[in-house]
Amino acid sequence: MSSATTGKPFFLWRHLNKLRWLTLTLVFATLLLLPALHLYQTYVAAHAYDLLAPDEQRFYDTMEALSAPFTNDPAKDLDAVKGTTWSANLFGLKLSDPLAALGQAAAGHTLYLPFLLTALIPVLLTLVLGRVFCGWICPATFVYELNTNFSVWLRRLGLKTGTRRFDRRIKYAALGVGLLLSAAAGAVLVAGVYPPAIVGREAYYAIAQGGLGAGSVFFVGTLLFDLLVARRGFCRYVCPGGALYSLLGRFRLVRIRRLVENCNDCAKCNAVCEFALDPLHDGFGQECNNCAACIAVCPTEAMTFTLRLADIPPQGPGHLGHQYRKQHSGDNARHQQAVA
Repeated sequence: MSSATTGKPFFLWRHLNKLRWLTLTLVFATLLLLPALHLYQTYVAAHAYDLLAPDEQRFYDTMEALSAPFTNDPAKDLDAVKGTTWSANLFGLKLSDPLAALGQAAAGHTLYLPFLLTALIPVLLTLVLGRVFCGWICPATFVYELNTNFSVWLRRLGLKTGTRRFDRRIKYAALGVGLLLSAAAGAVLVAGVYPPAIVGREAYYAIAQGGLGAGSVFFVGTLLFDLLVARRGFCRYVCPGGALYSLLGRFRLVRIRRLVENCNDCAKCNAVCEFALDPLHDGFGQECNNCAACIAVCPTEAMTFTLRLADIPPQGPGHLGHQYRKQHSGDNARHQQAVA
């Protein structure tokens, strides 16, 4: 996926991170819009506009103005789009997070094929594109990355933020324990600690019911953990959904690779990576969510996408870097001496 004549990546790859942020923003906005539409749909179906409180009437009028260009029968037509990133119905297409399907199978002690099929598209996309749900769709990612930017601002003010590192395998244990507890309790307990599911539920509670649930306290706790203990720590070390997507992403077809000929070893790719991977030394692995942040920040266009079933082994220092030039200047000197 790079130019064979110039040795540089396709020029649009550098702008994919902007598209990713636009996607995250739209997904988050949609999660806020859906409960508002559902509440408006309820008001319409009740046929009791005159009985609504003044603020409810203002809400009704606003939603009516927003939805009028798209539907003449909101009580019926707004059923076309329902749900959250945990499980949703999009114009008849039913989609579920793979963790939702797996958690339900564990809690119900049975495999319900129709529900499992709703997770098929996300699973296939992950096998091709990697854990793009985590980087491109997850509504919690939108908040977590804003939290990372906030931590950068705090550091510029001289305040310390979390920099601890833990064993990445903790989240795989969290996934296994969560599924075992779900099986024992007969309830999908993993949903209680899964950030995208929490964000969807809390958005519904806040907008449609005028309050927040206990999940909001847990989610704020994950933000504080990321801020005070470990950068993007919950996703990297605890999230059961992140663990599942990482396992699937290990076999992805689309990967980021380093063009060692263009690399100057500046390490900006490592600095910008939210998951503390090692692009500078070709260390992407199954954790990579193909967010393209390393491609966007690279000053020498040394990062690109490729189609491979495995990462390229470490290629050594970048050819534009000081270490490579020093090594090869010595090799050239020895070669000249040998010839002489």
